[in-house]
Amino acid sequence: MAFDDLKAELALLINQMENQPEDRHELYLQIRERLNEMRAFGMPLPEDLVKFEEELEAQFKAEEKAAKK
Repeated sequence: MAFDDLKAELALLINQMENQPEDRHELYLQIRERLNEMRAFGMPLPEDLVKFEEELEAQFKAEEKAAKK
């Protein structure tokens, strides 16, 4: 997949997340998958999306920890 195609797909996923916040976990997984594809091809990663991925992951971990209490 071309770099521009990946960027466009990631932008679409972000847009979907804004419109459907109840599906944020699924979108997180899709963003993570696309970023992993970019990593596998040695492509540069958009720093804002990497940070976004990390923030979502931290939120999910915090929610999981709170649910275990």
